[in-house]
Amino acid sequence: MSFSSLNLKVLIIVPAYNEAEQIQRVVNNIRSHAPYADIVVVNDGSGDDTLEQALLTGATVLNLPYNLGIGGAVQTGYLHAMNGHYDIAVQIDGDGQHDPADLPQLLSDLIDSGADMAIGSRFLDKAGYQSTRMRQIGIRFLSMLVSGLTGHKATDTTSGFRVCGHRAISLFAERYPTDYPEVESLILLNNHGLRFIETPVTMRRRAFGKSSITALKSMYYMIKVTLAIFLSHSWKAGREQLS
Repeated sequence: MSFSSLNLKVLIIVPAYNEAEQIQRVVNNIRSHAPYADIVVVNDGSGDDTLEQALLTGATVLNLPYNLGIGGAVQTGYLHAMNGHYDIAVQIDGDGQHDPADLPQLLSDLIDSGADMAIGSRFLDKAGYQSTRMRQIGIRFLSMLVSGLTGHKATDTTSGFRVCGHRAISLFAERYPTDYPEVESLILLNNHGLRFIETPVTMRRRAFGKSSITALKSMYYMIKVTLAIFLSHSWKAGREQLS
């Protein structure tokens, strides 16, 4: 059964931090490809005009009083989805790298597979922007780690282009990792008996601004996420022994 044949309530969550130059373009592009969906922009305490630019789009805007980081911004979106009784929540980054034209396939794959999350992977078809060589190495390492621990193949664990069903919405509204949460959230899903799949998508280069992830932050990210993954996996193993 394809997504187009179902009458589902869909929310698109757009976390945005200092994305004033492109947030209108991102929201308008989403609206042109997904007129059936509601859009919420979560302004994560931006220091530029992101809030004012987002309000001009006509989307719902949730304004965080200070910068919580990507985890806090995304969880705010999931809380909004749960309180609004949405069937599906979609994450699309506010930097313009995700192409909403890929959204119908992600939605259909989620429904057809019965999974709880569909992740847009740039590496399945190797189309579009593939990231820098160093980041690819890091992503490959984390993907191998997640695949081994969960038993589910993962190729693009850091992708922020995601579609979630109601069980994942409920989980993420209650619990969501804070720093660099994309990888940890997959372990969280698995620990609670939920399943993810991947769908090929085409990523774009960032048109304006620059990523907040520096080389030093990348090193911190790798160490922190690897430790968090093993701690989370150990927690699950310990729980299973006690049950």
